[in-house]
Parts: sequence; structure tokens; C-alpha cells
Amino acid sequence: MAKDGTNRGGARVGAGRKAKPLSEKIVEGKAKNSPKKSKKSNEAAKKPLRGYLTAKQKNGIALCAEEIAAEVWEWLGKYKCEQSINPHLVELYAMSFARWVQCEEAISKEGLTGKHPTTGAPIASPYVTMSQTYVKQINQAWYQIMQYVKENSSTKITEINPQNTMMEKLLAGM
Repeated sequence: MAKDGTNRGGARVGAGRKAKPLSEKIVEGKAKNSPKKSKKSNEAAKKPLRGYLTAKQKNGIALCAEEIAAEVWEWLGKYKCEQSINPHLVELYAMSFARWVQCEEAISKEGLTGKHPTTGAPIASPYVTMSQTYVKQINQAWYQIMQYVKENSSTKITEINPQNTMMEKLLAGM
């Protein structure tokens, strides 16, 4: 402990050898446990716990969160991890992704600059800042989902992101 009362030194976060994925342990014959299976059915795991994924939006445009969540559940099913992952994490990812899409659509419609409400001077669009925040949330949630799948999937992971089709739709203007 230092004079100012803080602990310094010691092991750093992320230091050390990385854990091997379950699929590699199975190939080597060193797997001690398999993914934990829940008693819930696949349908129960795929249903949103709250209605905010399908809530009517103020602008009348449908929110794509439910579609994103369904794609992630399908992707998780491909690696047999859909029953044991926390559904709130999938919902967080889907909702953040849908909100990011909304921000990007608003930026496309309104532009990168706007007017200050009182002075009328040009200012940066608040949608840009919100978009950046949602991208951080999306990445954080996806890294957690991906880490869980890497550690618990008994098959080798071939597809990194199920949202590739969603991104193609967004870029195509659909």
C-alpha cells in the first residue's frame, strides 16, 4: 500500500493466459463441463421479457429490436447457447442496436448540424453523440455475448456477427 492509502501494483486486468474455448477443450479431450442447460424451452427463452422491444414509436416507424433479438437468438441456437445465456443481455443488445439505427436515420434526415434553440447558431447534431453512445453499448453487449459463446459453445464459431444482414439493410436504405 502506498502512503496515500491506495493499493498499487499486482496483477493487471486481463493479464495471464487466455482461457481456451470449450470447443477446443473438447477436441483435446480436456473438457470438464459442458454448457449448463436450463429447463426452459427454446420458445420461452426467445420471448422478450418486456414489451419495450415492440413498443410503438413516437414517429410511427417500427422499431427493429424484436427482429434483431430474433436473429441473435437464432445465432445463439446455432451454437447451442440460447438456453443458458441471460435474456436481458440479448434484449440490451437488440434495443441498443435498434436505437442506434434510429439515430443514424435521424442523422440522414436532419444532417450533421442543427440550430441552437435560443441563439439560432449552428451546433452539432445531438443524434451524432447519441449514435456514438449506442455504438459503445452495442459493442459492450456484443463482446459479453461473444465471450459467453466462446466459453460455452461445443462447436467452433464460424460466424462472428449475426447482424451482418441488418447492417446491409441499413446501408441499402431499407
